[in-house]
Amino acid sequence: MQTETTLTIAPSRIGKVLRLSEASHLDTMDHATVLPWNEPIDKGIAPKNLDHLWIAGTPFAGALTEANRLELAWLETARDISMFIWLEQTLPPLYMGYITRHHARIAPELQEYLMVFSKEEIVHTLTFKRFMAKAGLPLFQPPQGLYSLLTDTLPAMAPPVGVLFTLLLEWVAEMGAMHTTQSPDVEPMTRTLFRAHHHDEARHIAFGRWIAESYFETASAEEVDQVRAMSRQIFPRLVDMYTYNPEIALHTSFEFPVQPDDPEAIETVWRSEHNARLNLERFSALYAWMDKLGLR
Repeated sequence: MQTETTLTIAPSRIGKVLRLSEASHLDTMDHATVLPWNEPIDKGIAPKNLDHLWIAGTPFAGALTEANRLELAWLETARDISMFIWLEQTLPPLYMGYITRHHARIAPELQEYLMVFSKEEIVHTLTFKRFMAKAGLPLFQPPQGLYSLLTDTLPAMAPPVGVLFTLLLEWVAEMGAMHTTQSPDVEPMTRTLFRAHHHDEARHIAFGRWIAESYFETASAEEVDQVRAMSRQIFPRLVDMYTYNPEIALHTSFEFPVQPDDPEAIETVWRSEHNARLNLERFSALYAWMDKLGLR
C-alpha cells in the first residue's frame, strides 16, 4: 500500500499542532521527578480496579482467593506497562525514519511534533522500565503480529498510515490503563504514573486523530478502502490482545485456571459478557471515532 501521499494536515490545524509542541516544551514528563523513586511501591494495594481483572465475570474467577486477585492485578498491570514499553520504544525510529526519508515533503511544524513525540516516548519507556524494576514485575513478551506491524510493516508504508495505526494501538492501551487505575483506592505510585503518562499521551492522541482525519479527506478512494480493510482485520485482534493475554498463566505463583494451550477457554474469556461491557465503557470514544471514519 505504498503511496506518494506524505504527512499532511488541514491548514486550520497547523496552529493546533504548534500549540501541542509548545505545551510539550513547557510541561512534559520528567523521568527524575515524575515519581518519588526513593519511596516504596505498596504491592499490598491493588494497582487497578479488581472488578476489571481479565477473568472477572467468567466461570474461571470463582476459585480465586483474595491473594490470587491481588497477584493478578499486579501481573495484569505488568502486561499493560509491557505493552507501552514495546510500543513506545518502536515509535522514535518509526517517526524519525519518516522525517529522514520524507523531510522535504513534511511541513516543518509536523516534523517538530514528530520529534517531540519521539522524545516523549523515550522518556516514557525509561520511566516504565524503572517502575517495573522497582515493583519487581515481569516484562511480558511483545504482542504477536502487532509488534511486527510496528517494526516491519509500518516503516515501509505512507507516514499518515503509520500514524493512524500507532494511534489505534496507543489509544487502546491508554484508555484501558486510565479506565482502571485512577480511582482513589488504587496504589498511589501506579495511579500517579499512569496519570502523568496520560498528560503527554492526550497530546499524542490528538495529533494522531488530526493526521488521520486529514489523510481520509485527501487520499484516493482506493487508498482509503485499503486502509479501512487493514484496520478491520487488525483492530479486533488488538482489542482481544488487550482484553486478555494468555501469557499471564506463565507468571502466576498458583495454577492459573486458563492455560495458554486451551483455545476454548481463552475464547470464553475474550467473549465474556463482562469483558464486552468493559470494552464498550473504556473504548467508547475510540469506537465512535473509528465508526465515523469507517475503520471497523
